Amino acid sequence: MPVRRSGSPHRRPRSLATAAGILIATLSLLLGLPGTAVGAAPQRAPEPTHPGQDWAGSQIARHEGTAARIAPPSSSLAASVEGVDVSSHNGNVAWSTLWNSGVRFAYVKATESTGYTNPYFAQQYNGSYTAGMIRGAYHFATPNTSSGAAQARYFADHGGGWSKDGKTLPGALDMEYNPYGSTCYGLSAAGLVNWMKDWFATYKARTGRDAVLYTSTGWWKQCTGNSSAFGSINPLWVPRYGSSVGELPAGWGFHTIWQYTSSGATVGDHNRFNGSMDRLKALANG
Repeated sequence: MPVRRSGSPHRRPRSLATAAGILIATLSLLLGLPGTAVGAAPQRAPEPTHPGQDWAGSQIARHEGTAARIAPPSSSLAASVEGVDVSSHNGNVAWSTLWNSGVRFAYVKATESTGYTNPYFAQQYNGSYTAGMIRGAYHFATPNTSSGAAQARYFADHGGGWSKDGKTLPGALDMEYNPYGSTCYGLSAAGLVNWMKDWFATYKARTGRDAVLYTSTGWWKQCTGNSSAFGSINPLWVPRYGSSVGELPAGWGFHTIWQYTSSGATVGDHNRFNGSMDRLKALANG
């Protein structure tokens, strides 16, 4: 018959038991809260609420102002090609009018974040092509709503693809002031640079092309610390509304496209390609 020993059974010290209980309760609470589990994705901002009001330069004009001058002096570029950029706020575009005025290329907004596509994209993208122009598509970036890779895939799947037909420019990434809040989308300079690297790498993997980067020198300095990470790879499309292109972001010795006005004829945003038509065709052909 087993012998029962006198005294209380062995117990953990009360302080250890209490600490263990608190730890277990805390972990249970944390694991029950959304976004706190180990490995969970960071919290993201909601999808844009007015993407139809966001286009290449919409926030540049708002933050950096516009100049009264409509066109730069003809001597500012030894060889250049006239172009435009459009989005849904332009509606159905009179492409024949633009062609007759000398416009030979166009960039069309295709997407924003991972939930918006331009409802006028077909008329604008196909219409410019039918008129005889070389055209391309661009994506308005919102780095706080989803990853660079996710937005690049969405863009490529919704109008941002590329084909070697001699009439299609590589896609463009529009990086400018946040229309919905924090100027730099709540990200650090390193965070924004990494987001763009992710976007560009994913786009190239999908299309075989290095995309064009649209950005202003002012925003670039403020939000990326004037990074020089892209200057040797991605052609620069820079907005500056005045008589000269002005200072360029770090890393670029020259610009490829200059958005020189937001108040031009027929559609507002007008651009100059920094080179001859042969060089523009070379950019399209890759």
